[in-house]
Amino acid sequence: MRKAYEEAQSGATIVLLIPARTDTSYFHDYILGHAEIRWVRGRLRFEDEDGMVYPPAPFPSMVVVYNRKKAERDGGYNGK
Repeated sequence: MRKAYEEAQSGATIVLLIPARTDTSYFHDYILGHAEIRWVRGRLRFEDEDGMVYPPAPFPSMVVVYNRKKAERDGGYNGK
């Protein structure tokens, strides 16, 4: 998370699909207030190219978007 956050400080747009672990220090240090969060409803499921469906992920997920240029344009970027 730190690497993604640091790259975003350089102006890179970063998109992450990660477990929604809101109780972790990295969530509070690098995501909350620093990125756009999109919550994924339900549990992720994957299917391979042969149609084999795998059990759902055992955790909720979220999409985290670092987009410094958009945030600065909108006046809401908390990065340094």
